[in-house]
Amino acid sequence: MGFPVRLHRRQASKEDPITGELHFFAYSPFAPHLTYYIASADGEIRHQRVVDGAGPSLMHDFGLTANYVVWLDMSVVFDHAETSGIPYRWSDSYAPRIGLLPRSDNGPVRWYEVDPGALLHVSNTYEDDDGRVVVEGPRFDRSAWETSWKWWIGAPGHPTNPNGGALQYRYAIDPTGTRAREDLLDDLITDFPTINGDYLGRRNRYSYAVAFPGSGHDRIGIIKYDNDTGARVLASTGPGRVPGEAVFVSAADATAEDDDYLLTLVGDPATATSELLILDARDFTADPLAAVRLPRRVPGGTHGSWIAD
Repeated sequence: MGFPVRLHRRQASKEDPITGELHFFAYSPFAPHLTYYIASADGEIRHQRVVDGAGPSLMHDFGLTANYVVWLDMSVVFDHAETSGIPYRWSDSYAPRIGLLPRSDNGPVRWYEVDPGALLHVSNTYEDDDGRVVVEGPRFDRSAWETSWKWWIGAPGHPTNPNGGALQYRYAIDPTGTRAREDLLDDLITDFPTINGDYLGRRNRYSYAVAFPGSGHDRIGIIKYDNDTGARVLASTGPGRVPGEAVFVSAADATAEDDDYLLTLVGDPATATSELLILDARDFTADPLAAVRLPRRVPGGTHGSWIAD
């Protein structure tokens, strides 16, 4: 079976779908904490800038809108005394913030207060009709973070679930204000969000994420959100079969936002094997279009980037 496709890159780098530029960053627990870069569509670094005011927090992702670069300086910070093997820890004393850096000039970054929390992955960022900057993604509170941390460091008793309770949130920031508005969008535990990369930086109708058990839900799979209606649909991958981040792949002749495929690696601890599943993003609850069996188990939560030839 053949699938004509266009592959999208995401995560800690963002390819502007309009200009073709690649936006990315480097962060460090030591000053300067955050440096922002832009590479041209030809691969030449054309911009480099230290982002003033950023702290030693764990920055795993960021956002891009038409007019801003969005920084997440939140509640998980570097701690040299951390002995788990990963030197970051939740801090109740650190003031969490979201920063907006104008793309049009070398103006200063402005920081906006948020409640304690942490976002490892951003679904999307965009500007709404009222000029507010919107940030959407799975948000960890302290309990969720510390439960997930035990899995990441290999603590006993946490062998299968990398997510202890991140819930989908929306932050709305009035650039003239000082604080972001925060709204819980769903009580399903999710992480590793994905969108159609053609909509990066502008409002998207659909987003996708890995759904984990918890909060009264026991099903595992890939979730599809409809941001217009608030509906969600879950494509189950089966008991104990935790999928990795779904890679979004547009059909070559796509005309709608969800004319596409989702590719995800699903690990099965019972058989120590995996499958690469190809899902139809429009007919989301149908059986997979294809399944490629792999002789080794890929742990749940694996994610990365796909780059076309």
